[in-house]
Amino acid sequence: MSVKANEITISAEDEMRANLYALIGNVLFKSPSKDILNDLKSLEGDDTDMGNAFKALSKLAASTDEATVLEEYNALFIGMGRGELLPYGSYYLTGFLNEKPLAKLRNSMRELGIERNEAVKEPEDHIGSLFEMMAGLIIGRYGTPANMETQREFYTQHIEPWAVHFFKDLEAAQLSKFYQPVGAIGRLFIEIETNAYSME
Repeated sequence: MSVKANEITISAEDEMRANLYALIGNVLFKSPSKDILNDLKSLEGDDTDMGNAFKALSKLAASTDEATVLEEYNALFIGMGRGELLPYGSYYLTGFLNEKPLAKLRNSMRELGIERNEAVKEPEDHIGSLFEMMAGLIIGRYGTPANMETQREFYTQHIEPWAVHFFKDLEAAQLSKFYQPVGAIGRLFIEIETNAYSME
């Protein structure tokens, strides 16, 4: 089975990848709404590590509410001055915000026709933004779907060098409850993507 985006056929596997990038990006960029929590309740999984993480997230989504998750999100990522974690590529790669990795990302965005949303105040190297961009490249949100080489280049430059470290930190964060399985899903997905790109 496959779907078409801009008259280009996308495989079922790529559609699934894009959906997972979008799901992770969505819950990391902002606290999930009631509708998103309802969607997360329907997640299912097998007895693999990834499947168990999906089941854990589904169970948590069913047993919590929007306000509780917002409180956790703020504590993890915003806080008083700063949260427990800083989900930005520049910070993970240099120890500072708004450094060379962000400038490099902006150059890539220009080359790929990805425009910054001026209503968004977060720097573009936020992990949620990067995952949304990756989903968009796969499905053709910025034109035609990106070929595998373009996807690999974006991934290896802007996601692979630091994302797995962020997700491990999210799993282990003191304040992480709802976001603990999100961290596990992200870590496992990054491992899968890295292995897949290395074999291309």
